[in-house]
Amino acid sequence: MKLARVLGTVVSTIKHPAFDHRTLLYCDVLTPAGDPDGQRIIAVDHVQAGVGDTVLILDEGNGARQILGPTAQPVRAVIVGIVDEVELVR
Repeated sequence: MKLARVLGTVVSTIKHPAFDHRTLLYCDVLTPAGDPDGQRIIAVDHVQAGVGDTVLILDEGNGARQILGPTAQPVRAVIVGIVDEVELVR
């Protein structure tokens, strides 16, 4: 799982049928402290996240396909949660 902030949506007129009726979000991966770590990822939104939301991304193809069903074969990353707060215990 990765922690990320949604930067925007990805729009495509031609895409694999597995992405029909699914929203793709462009996300900035974060460190546990909430700072950008330099990675960006496009993920399928499964929880109706919006721009500016902090989200949890499952970035593993097999797990993503299990969430979305067997027809979503080319999917690698799925947003599976919206994060309200991160508490670090030291």
